[in-house]
Amino acid sequence: MRRLATMLPLVLLAVSTPAIAQATHLLVIVGLGGDEENRARFHEWASSLVDAARERGGIPPESLVYLGEDTARDPGRIGGRSTREEIANAVGRLASRSRPGDRVLIVLIGHGAAASGPPRFNLPGPDLSPADFARLLDRLGGRTVAFVNTASASGAFLGPLSGRNRVVITATRSDGERNQTRFPGFFVEALASTDADLDKDGRVSMLEAFTWARQRTAASYEQDGQLLTEHALLDDDGDGKGSAAPGSDGADGALARTVFVSAGGAERAGPPADADPGLLALYEERGALERRIGELKATRDGMPPAQYQQELESLLLELARKTREIREREKGNR
Repeated sequence: MRRLATMLPLVLLAVSTPAIAQATHLLVIVGLGGDEENRARFHEWASSLVDAARERGGIPPESLVYLGEDTARDPGRIGGRSTREEIANAVGRLASRSRPGDRVLIVLIGHGAAASGPPRFNLPGPDLSPADFARLLDRLGGRTVAFVNTASASGAFLGPLSGRNRVVITATRSDGERNQTRFPGFFVEALASTDADLDKDGRVSMLEAFTWARQRTAASYEQDGQLLTEHALLDDDGDGKGSAAPGSDGADGALARTVFVSAGGAERAGPPADADPGLLALYEERGALERRIGELKATRDGMPPAQYQQELESLLLELARKTREIREREKGNR
């Protein structure tokens, strides 16, 4: 700890930078229902999610977007049709409205397909494939993105969309699981209630919602005496593999534990509007360090104290240096 003490002024500088509210943005996309029963069910799930984000999560209306198959079903909630073009426009607006460090949550509810072509999410008009969504997500660089595809055959989306600062959740483990999924109903229920608040902190994280929904999905099949035909996965370490039990097998879960469908708490002030690319990169790097510190703190109880202190010291020193770089560059730009 002697090394940390010698740099205490820098560490204090790093942790005392003014904070602002971190913004969360939610885009809900409901695809083709196929029949009235599914159209009604999908709308009910989407509406519950949007209402929970606004009422329980405190996300402002301008940061909530619901695209659906038929806007006439609920004009007060559905902001546009879920066509290929409208989805691209919505992501573009998210990229413009959000800033580095913000959280962007994209949830897909509907049907997937994998026969007679590449895996895809069914939409009114041309469908979207994993490659299509990958190009859209590339427009959200510097943000923490949670992409949740609750449709059948969604497992094929996990690998192509996996990446740094991304939580990717799929209702199935491959494009071969093509039966209609039960996972979305339980996932939305987890986020719209307190039942899935496993750590009792008053919020439901992406990790908690995934874990709760996956368990309830399996239980529903067992209760009906049916073979489980969907196996949800979560990836948030960027390796594209996914985990059925994140947080317990050590492979995934650290980032998902920190992402919520809520306006969020304090976050360090972001870059000025006229920041140059170099300064933006420094802010992104500092944000990544802050997330690593948060992830480390979340796993403290399972680590030897000496290892925890050593890793925390290293990250705090990196954070201090990064903050100093930012301040020096900002002074030079004035």
